[in-house]
Amino acid sequence: MARPVSEIYEEIQQLSDPEKDRLLRALVAELDGPPDSNVEKAWLDEAQRRYLELEHGRVKAVPGEVVFERLRTRLRE
Repeated sequence: MARPVSEIYEEIQQLSDPEKDRLLRALVAELDGPPDSNVEKAWLDEAQRRYLELEHGRVKAVPGEVVFERLRTRLRE
């Protein structure tokens, strides 16, 4: 018979931070399901596409500090 979540939670509270981290990673991996073998290639393709756009002047880079200031402004609205 499954134990109540409250009981499991109490046990989790007794774990060290590294143990909690390990448990959390295991749970997330289980919920994510099997890895998609095409993800790495898709990210590489995307990175190469964006790099070429910058190299050929099709897009303009925006400094990180400008991006974060814009985000802070939007979040205050």
